[in-house]
Amino acid sequence: MFHSVLVANRGEIARRIFRTARRLGIETVAVCSDADLDAAHVREADLAVRIGPAPAAESYLSIPDLVAAALESGAEAVHPGYGFLSENAAFAEAVQAAGLIWIGPSPEAIRAMGLKDSARERMIAAGVPVTPGWQGDDGSEATLLAAARDLGWPVLIKAAAGGGGRGIRRVDDAADFSAALAACRREALAAFGDDRVLLERCIEAPRHIEVQVFGDAHGGLVHLFERDCTLQRRRQKVIEEAPAPGMTPEVREAVCAAALAAARAVDYVGAGTVEFIADAREGLRADRIWFMEMNTRLQVEHPVTEAVVGVDLVEWQFRVAAGEPLPLAQDQIALNGWAVEARLCAEVPERGFIPAIGPLEHLRLPEGVRVDSGVEAGDAVGPHYDSLIAKLIAWAPTREGATEALAEACAGVETWPLKTNAAFLVRCLDDPDFLAGRMDTGFIDARLDRLAAAPEPSPALASAAASALAALAAEGASAPSRDLAGFRLNAPPRETVRIWCDGQPLIADLAAGPEEADFLDAGETLVLFEGGSAFTFTASPPDREGGAAAAGDGAISASLPGKVVAVSVAEGARVQRGDILVVIEAMKMEHGLAAPFDGVVEGLSAAVGDQVREGETLVRVRGEAS
Repeated sequence: MFHSVLVANRGEIARRIFRTARRLGIETVAVCSDADLDAAHVREADLAVRIGPAPAAESYLSIPDLVAAALESGAEAVHPGYGFLSENAAFAEAVQAAGLIWIGPSPEAIRAMGLKDSARERMIAAGVPVTPGWQGDDGSEATLLAAARDLGWPVLIKAAAGGGGRGIRRVDDAADFSAALAACRREALAAFGDDRVLLERCIEAPRHIEVQVFGDAHGGLVHLFERDCTLQRRRQKVIEEAPAPGMTPEVREAVCAAALAAARAVDYVGAGTVEFIADAREGLRADRIWFMEMNTRLQVEHPVTEAVVGVDLVEWQFRVAAGEPLPLAQDQIALNGWAVEARLCAEVPERGFIPAIGPLEHLRLPEGVRVDSGVEAGDAVGPHYDSLIAKLIAWAPTREGATEALAEACAGVETWPLKTNAAFLVRCLDDPDFLAGRMDTGFIDARLDRLAAAPEPSPALASAAASALAALAAEGASAPSRDLAGFRLNAPPRETVRIWCDGQPLIADLAAGPEEADFLDAGETLVLFEGGSAFTFTASPPDREGGAAAAGDGAISASLPGKVVAVSVAEGARVQRGDILVVIEAMKMEHGLAAPFDGVVEGLSAAVGDQVREGETLVRVRGEAS
């Protein structure tokens, strides 16, 4: 076994890898950009090396800087984590060329599975069922349109070099094909430097099933059963579980055998995941599950597999990279119970899931479940990287027990002032159709209005806040406005007060509130937590003076802190309602700011490259009299 490992990553996955390394007595080396100099993964590593400025392209995606950091630190091995360069064959080659141990599959296997078209060809040759589709050298629009008609609508246009849900367009008829093809090619070229595409038949109401595989350098290859990652938003996973609901022994045997065949076709060594798409309208059937892609790395959702098979997959990665055989044979790996994972992210579901950026002055993550976190109280979530705060993983003997435990854990999350998707996760986990296993990849979109609705405090929480505000008033703070006391026959009088919750007036029952409430005291503002959400309460209306411009005055403000990457108008330009005037980039996502009505641009203060604050006015549109 090697004695030191550099993790070429950050945040949650770096800390998770360090945890196993420490248990095995392996020294840990962190890398960090300027934005992460005091990050949690840096603080807990044995050694940290700065690799560049905050932008990922100049730090976590810089192969020369990462290899130099490994050599400088004296690390013997490099673990790529997930994301960033974890599936980059050139990075694997550079690590090996420097005389270091690469903890991952061979560069050849990464390349073989990295291109969707070549991966499909290999799978067909290996006898692995693939989604009906088209791929070829003649990528002309006429050829692709003819192939799409032969497949039957709807079809998916996919970037041949794509991954992570990017470079995909659904087309429902021939009239929309040309525009969708052009858009897919543009996105593919920008994201992957390759505008080649392939076609696949669009599977209606699909399930997303994946199989964890593991190989060693001695010819050993096993699977560790399946996971279900069907609950997604914008093709990004939200809830993952193992095993898959509704999976029968016969179908499990077939899909796991297909996954092993896929891995065997590229002489796979290390941890990998073979992803399948299933037409589950009539339940999971072996003849309705097709290969989609292979991720040649450790998956974000690997903890649910660890929970149900009782192994440490990072330890397996270390041992296999060090030349050891697999710790277990196939007949020694068994399923035990059920595990469900939720991704806790800094985002605001009721505002279109825009990223939330800023300090985590208060952070309380639940007990009783596994928590893999990338931050601690006092840290901040910045605009440069993804918004994942933590993964919460619950295990129980049954699916019902695991989902109930995870929902309770998500409801117990407390963050302030940063907002999270915890309440959204609770609603997903409590949904009757999810609990019954009736789901497909469109599950969240079909219920978005309800799942992502703005949270509201319960009457009990409002009463607790009212009681706490009244108690503070006795110490000199502003007192809640007394409402009329209500006479009730054969019952104590009911006394209500007017308070403000998140800036909105609210009538609360003072008598029903407990004498004491657990809250954060921010001056005359109280912060109380419920169901995964934070609510602010005040005894008097908030001061609007100096705040954001009133709605309807044409002021367009930044919806979140970030970098201006596009300005499509100039001073004096005429615009129409809905025109995108400014685009802000934060956490690898772009957010367009639109004109609120027809008018003329005035007071333009945004320029490409500007770093802007949330709420900062960037453009003002003056309406014209009709």
